[in-house]
Amino acid sequence: MPEVIFNGPDGRLEGRYHQSKVPSAPIAIVLHPHPLHGGTMNNRIVYTIFNAFSERGFSVLRFNFRGVGKSQGRFDSGIGELSDAAYAFDWMQQINQSSTACWIGGYSFGALIAMQLMMRRPEIEGFISVSPPANTEDFSFLAPCPSSGLIVQGDKDQQVTLDSVSKLATKLDNQKNISVDLNVITGADHFYQEKLDDLSTCVGAYLDKALSAEKAES
Repeated sequence: MPEVIFNGPDGRLEGRYHQSKVPSAPIAIVLHPHPLHGGTMNNRIVYTIFNAFSERGFSVLRFNFRGVGKSQGRFDSGIGELSDAAYAFDWMQQINQSSTACWIGGYSFGALIAMQLMMRRPEIEGFISVSPPANTEDFSFLAPCPSSGLIVQGDKDQQVTLDSVSKLATKLDNQKNISVDLNVITGADHFYQEKLDDLSTCVGAYLDKALSAEKAES
């Protein structure tokens, strides 16, 4: 899995990139949890989402936000990190100009940034949001939510409450022409300890369903 370095808004950004063998393959980027709490692109949950995309033929990128690993810059309270994600998305589009579809994924803080980016990029047609911090962050910017997707939450999560995530999922799913699935993983805490296989299965099944539906429509 090649290491890549690409230009960001505040210096170079470090990533890991999987290139599909199919030129027109869909693309995806996956965003990591909070940099000040040890979040990096090598987080196990980020890698699980990344792997689910790559196994289904996507060209997919995970990268370190500014100030993490070899990425230059300093933490910017989400504002700069959203810009980092936009530059990463630009980089992916530039090297995959014949791609047929764009997706985004994120975990915790990364899920928040992913959904903010989705509001800026109408070409993003699907999302995977794992443990979005709906109890501490305001997701009202998703009005209207531009894309359908999957939200995954553990019922033993002590950092992000299941109730807040359920309310977010219901609110989004009730919007016109949008379908948002909520998958609650029994026994999973915020870090999905001993539940990564369940997470992988859940994300993979959703992607399989979404890709099959897209193929049927085309």
